[in-house]
Amino acid sequence: MSETKLTENINRITSFCVDHDLITEGMYISRIDGDTVTYDLRTRRPNLGDYMDNLTMHSLEHMFATYVRNSPIGDRVIYFGPMGCRTGFYLLLRDVPRELAIETVKATLERIAYNSDVMFGASRKECGNYLELSLDAAKTEAKRYLDILNKANITLAYPEA
Repeated sequence: MSETKLTENINRITSFCVDHDLITEGMYISRIDGDTVTYDLRTRRPNLGDYMDNLTMHSLEHMFATYVRNSPIGDRVIYFGPMGCRTGFYLLLRDVPRELAIETVKATLERIAYNSDVMFGASRKECGNYLELSLDAAKTEAKRYLDILNKANITLAYPEA
């Protein structure tokens, strides 16, 4: 029996094909699969040492996921969750026009930042790490990222060299 390399016939995933040294904070289309678009909500520049701590990432994930699933496009939200590198989140939407996706992200961040008075999923029965949640951390991060998006010219395209 011959040995086979584990990397034989393995294609690089789309997100590994983007030059992360060129990515800035913003909102991008990571990939399109039929009627489902994966958005890269980049809250930090990669590889510069400024990463979200687990408390912030976890807290914003709880708040954003709850609000976006309760938004007018809630029935078309496939997934929202953090990137393992702690520089942003992925949002997967089905059959949502791009301008509406941008508007929804901004509206969701605004709702978290300025209209939240409860931390969603903050009990032992609701979350596997319920002690590591903070409404203040979620609000601070939402304000920070909303400010970035409001100042940006969002083209949804990754920067190229």
